[in-house]
Parts: sequence; structure tokens; C-alpha cells
Amino acid sequence: MDVLIHLFVGLHIIGIAALLGGFLTQMKAMGQGTARFVPAMLHGALTMLVTGVVLVGLNQADDRTVDNIKIGVKLALLIVILGLVYVKRDDEKVDKGLFGLVGLLTTANIFIAVLWT
Repeated sequence: MDVLIHLFVGLHIIGIAALLGGFLTQMKAMGQGTARFVPAMLHGALTMLVTGVVLVGLNQADDRTVDNIKIGVKLALLIVILGLVYVKRDDEKVDKGLFGLVGLLTTANIFIAVLWT
């Protein structure tokens, strides 16, 4: 079971890397007002959602404790991120504030995962 959990943790990290990497590649464009949500951001958010749900299930199946409040907060942030990216994915450019919000929520999600113990 540990190998499977570690596999999904790795996939979860790949998802966050795609989401944050897509954001970071558009930072210069954000300054110019031409940033857009790239497909990597949508795929990264979806990967995070699927692998996160699987990780919760695997940990509970292995009788490990899961902090449901932490998972709920992370899920809420991810749903907001996913909703914004999905709705605006075809727009040629996205408002700076909205684009920055996605970056902020993504970063918050990372720090919640690492610091909330």
C-alpha cells in the first residue's frame, strides 16, 4: 500500500508542478495584461483533484488518520482554482487580478499542504 500511496503523491506533485509552472510561465504576460490560462494549468488542476481524492481514499483504507478539515480547505481552494481555469480557459487574455488570484490560491494550497500538521 505504501508504494501505491507514494506513487499517487508523486503524481499529485506533478499536477501542482503543471499548475504552478503554467502560472509562472505567464507571469511576464500578466505584467503586460495578456496572460491566459494555458492547458497545463487545467490538466494540472485536474490531476491534483483526481490524485488527491485517491490519496485520501488510500490513506483511509490503510487506517491512517486523515485531517478532514485540512483536506476540505485544500479541496475548496482547488475547486475555486479549477472553476476559474476551466471557465476562462478559452479566453485570449485573462484579467490580471483573476490570474493573480489563481497563482495566490495555488501557492496557498502548497503552503497548507506543507505547513499544516
